[in-house]
Amino acid sequence: MVFLTVANWIRARGPDEFWRKRKIFRLAAHFTGRRRNCYSVAVRNVHRALAYATKARKLKKADMKALWDTRITAACEQHNLTAFSLREGLGRADIMLDRKSLSDLAAWEPKTFHCLAAVAKQKLNLDGFIDGTDKKEPTGINLNLKDVMLEAWLKEKK
Repeated sequence: MVFLTVANWIRARGPDEFWRKRKIFRLAAHFTGRRRNCYSVAVRNVHRALAYATKARKLKKADMKALWDTRITAACEQHNLTAFSLREGLGRADIMLDRKSLSDLAAWEPKTFHCLAAVAKQKLNLDGFIDGTDKKEPTGINLNLKDVMLEAWLKEKK
């Protein structure tokens, strides 16, 4: 396309507008009706959808954190521990596991979680730690460290 005057060149809409609109229409491809086909309506709805997506990413992180805490708390109650005392005991035994790892072990590897709970409980007993967050003991399985051969390891770590 050849422009003979400056006025025609200024008024001509070049490829930039095409690609800008194409980007919006691609983001609006799954919408219905005018939200999909009309550019001025699509822009508003795409911006709103992107704002919701940004909020949802933060909410997803918070939801996953709550799910992991729930799983850890439920598994700890089965082993007569609170989640706080489990994390404290593991920290004192230099076992650094995050929430996600602990919740995965609680859900999919109950024997491994049982061993971790035994280690945490024994380490807290050796250190003389008293958990003030939960005054009563929940009903559940009493841990037996004779099944888990870690007594010497815990004593040497002290």
